Amino acid sequence: MHARIFCCLVTILLVSCKGEQTASTTTMVEKETTPPNILWIYIEDQNAWNNAWGDYTVETPNVLSFAETGVKFTNIHQPAPVCSATRSALVTGKYQTTLGVHQHRSFRSEYNGYFLPQEHKTVPELFIEAGYKTFNIGKDDYNFKYDRSRLYNAHSGIAGFQGAHDGEDFDWAKDLKDTPFFGQIQLKGGKHNKFKGMPIPKVNPDEMDMPPYYFAGPATRKDWAKHYKTQVVSDIELKQILDELDANGILDNTAVFWFSDHGMGLLRHKQDLYEDGVKVPLIINWPNGQKQLAKKGKTRNELASGLDITATSLALAGIEIPDYYDGKNLFAEDFTGHEYVISAKDRMDFSFDRGRAVRTENFRYIRNFTPEIPRAQSQFRDGKPFSKEYHQAYKDGILTPAQAEYFKPRKPEEELYHLASDPHQIVNLVNDPRYQGELVKHRQILKNWIAETNDQGAYPESELAIKEILDMWGKSCVSESCNAYREKHQDTLSIKGSELYPEVEWPEYMPKPKHAYFEKMENIYQENFQ
Repeated sequence: MHARIFCCLVTILLVSCKGEQTASTTTMVEKETTPPNILWIYIEDQNAWNNAWGDYTVETPNVLSFAETGVKFTNIHQPAPVCSATRSALVTGKYQTTLGVHQHRSFRSEYNGYFLPQEHKTVPELFIEAGYKTFNIGKDDYNFKYDRSRLYNAHSGIAGFQGAHDGEDFDWAKDLKDTPFFGQIQLKGGKHNKFKGMPIPKVNPDEMDMPPYYFAGPATRKDWAKHYKTQVVSDIELKQILDELDANGILDNTAVFWFSDHGMGLLRHKQDLYEDGVKVPLIINWPNGQKQLAKKGKTRNELASGLDITATSLALAGIEIPDYYDGKNLFAEDFTGHEYVISAKDRMDFSFDRGRAVRTENFRYIRNFTPEIPRAQSQFRDGKPFSKEYHQAYKDGILTPAQAEYFKPRKPEEELYHLASDPHQIVNLVNDPRYQGELVKHRQILKNWIAETNDQGAYPESELAIKEILDMWGKSCVSESCNAYREKHQDTLSIKGSELYPEVEWPEYMPKPKHAYFEKMENIYQENFQ
């Protein structure tokens, strides 16, 4: 057995957010055994509309059973409301805004690149150093340059796209049943669109209970109902994965983390900083360690961050959590929840913006740094039926004030919502004299956090980055930044950035990969878009 793994066995669950042992001296493993596997079931674009969270619009018995035999976390908030920023944060263990990997789909070209500092180890690299095999089935979507073979050493598949598995066939559970592994399996979740041949029930759009901020037109209702259908698909896929573990005799010793990267794809959810954009479901289930996991209860309501998923994964494997990681071990004896959790919104594809949210026990505070940019600016959803329907209803003047708020030409600079009395966040309390103390408190929390974490969102993107956006999105980008680049570089707009700018130079500590799959991985986002 690898020496480091053996040493880790006596510290499982006793590691705090900085890798320090808690006050308890009780160990989880009393004798030498195989260390636990850690498996992330990483779902795209999905809210907690399932039986485990008390929603029985459709049946999700596998998620319900998984939660009942595991530990359910009801108050987890991701660091961003979009996939690449969240995924970049979780895999590095650090806020994306600190590392400068916060802009959605950035550093994907040959001529524009960012590299993590040499001393910064990603989560899979830490597992590899501890003797684990690592894999990721599906997309990576990381906003930095990297050699994928250094992160995932169990197979040579390339990064997939939106839950897809591209690359060699890989029977992960069978191939790795005799060695500890850290794995990530990406599921399409809310991005599922085809249900033919699947046992998916009919969901009547007219029976959907819509929130008051939505114009409940037929197209919007249809997408709302479709999201319930995707819940059933995710439920089926969870059972398939658990069956794979069971069939290979490794279910009991695998700690499975089941969670989503952010909220569903409708307006005001994904790519926005409200509860439904960043609040996600999380279930952790580890049969061999369930008694220890459940010490603080089977349902956990403490305020927590998606970055805690990263720290907890390392802690359960007994791997020391680097002191530069931002998350905490959810099962540490001294973990009682965060005072606040921050979520950050920056450029989304070709839509430039910057916002920060502070979530405390009772309030959500949002600071919009670009109030002059409307929420309904040009974006990737403009061509979708529900978006067209919503825009037309606004033009027709038939929206309620709460529904029309999304289309105002300016955003408020600040938003403050009391979540118990206003769960849909439609009553902005910024100008309410009764809440001025809370406003000042949350404003200061954010100000301090920006300074302490060196938030890179305040700095504009480079010309290389703007060219990368234009290469990827072309005429879709109508932002001030893209237009300024067009004006300055009129003579070269039709020339690809790879022909204008030199190829980025890889650092000595990470030479450019020579693997055949790397070129395909580098171009995958030029060929497929969200």
